[in-house]
Amino acid sequence: MASETDIRHLLRRTEFVARPERVAALRDLSIEAAVDDVLDVGRNGPPRMPSEFLDPAPANGWTQHADAYHWWVDAMVHQPRPFQEKMTLFWHGHFPSSINDGVPLDLLARQNHLYRSLALGNLAELTQRMAIEPAMLVYLSNASNVSTAPNENFGRELLELFTLGIGNYAQADVVAAARAWTGHGYDSATRSYRFRAQYHDTGQKTFLGVTRNWDGPQIITELFTRPSTRSTIARFIARKLWVHLAGPEPSSALLDSLTSTFAGADFDIRALARAILLRPEFYALDVRYGLVRPPTDWVVALLHHCGLRCSDLWLASRADTMGQVLFAPPNVAGWKGNSAWVTTSALSGRAEIAKTVVWWTLRSGGGFDHLATMSPGDAADAAARQFDVFPLSAPTRAAIVAAQSNERAAGDDPWWGPTNVLLAVLLSPEFQLA
Repeated sequence: MASETDIRHLLRRTEFVARPERVAALRDLSIEAAVDDVLDVGRNGPPRMPSEFLDPAPANGWTQHADAYHWWVDAMVHQPRPFQEKMTLFWHGHFPSSINDGVPLDLLARQNHLYRSLALGNLAELTQRMAIEPAMLVYLSNASNVSTAPNENFGRELLELFTLGIGNYAQADVVAAARAWTGHGYDSATRSYRFRAQYHDTGQKTFLGVTRNWDGPQIITELFTRPSTRSTIARFIARKLWVHLAGPEPSSALLDSLTSTFAGADFDIRALARAILLRPEFYALDVRYGLVRPPTDWVVALLHHCGLRCSDLWLASRADTMGQVLFAPPNVAGWKGNSAWVTTSALSGRAEIAKTVVWWTLRSGGGFDHLATMSPGDAADAAARQFDVFPLSAPTRAAIVAAQSNERAAGDDPWWGPTNVLLAVLLSPEFQLA
């Protein structure tokens, strides 16, 4: 039987928060059974995308984007098995497209639906379908990749950021991939993928040492079937998903094992995720305390613990202050993770949102006034329990207790005591950790 500590850690990393009902459902199971339950995303029902986000001519484009942002964050909060959304977000950062680079929201919504549908599916299939998804065709310019003027954007990122990683291909391979993908474009009238044979380069191309008349999808097939590149892809993705879920870099031995599992499962993403979540290293102390919550994860936890919906705070208009706007990754490499979130500006963005929640929601109508009747230590503990970070570390608790004691000794307005202890916990190191 798994320990409750392990179950809570598993849920925080896979479902954003350790919801009490989920902890209760899993704590009497083995860790294997608990992981399988987390991975049972079929309980969410068929993946869906609201039709209003698929409208190519919305009355207000900004409102459409904001509504899609709010809808997706609320899905992260409320889905029965939120790991599906966690993985959708992972693929959104790995195979990114952005509204800030001219990709319309309706195309991004379709791409988002694809990532949700294949979140735990087969990586080779996901890569093939990603390549001809209109959002990607527009984002990386393959819509304008023609034989008379090959565009290397997609071919380069396919190799560098999506599959093999830097150092595992040559510039000649990028050129060959770009030529192979000529003619695979986008029809703006039907807003769909369209292959135009007249724009395709039918000449001989040498890709990874093999000369033939390569076509675009054949490039991906070759990457996933050639033994040397299969292993490289498996290792590249296994490392990235481990870091996404665990935080610290994996050891060589651990990465060897995950690579073998992923390749041996013929790139079944569920099999890789399961292997990661069952590793003893995943439950080690350096992993438990080794991952900073990305802004979206932090928002999900905040909304859950405060009983709010995303639109209550109109967070779409404030997400940029924290450094992560859904449907708008910063570049083709996606978001940097972990310590990259610990910057003055990003933490200031979290502080402003936390202040809004505490001042105008939690403290509205005298909410949490009872904290003022408690000792400073008990008030700190009560706030920590509210946000599921009890017990606080000794330094954090001591700092909050000292601040509360000083406020009371100074005779400050008693409204500030509960307000500041709630804010202190929301901005504590403990609440910033996944």
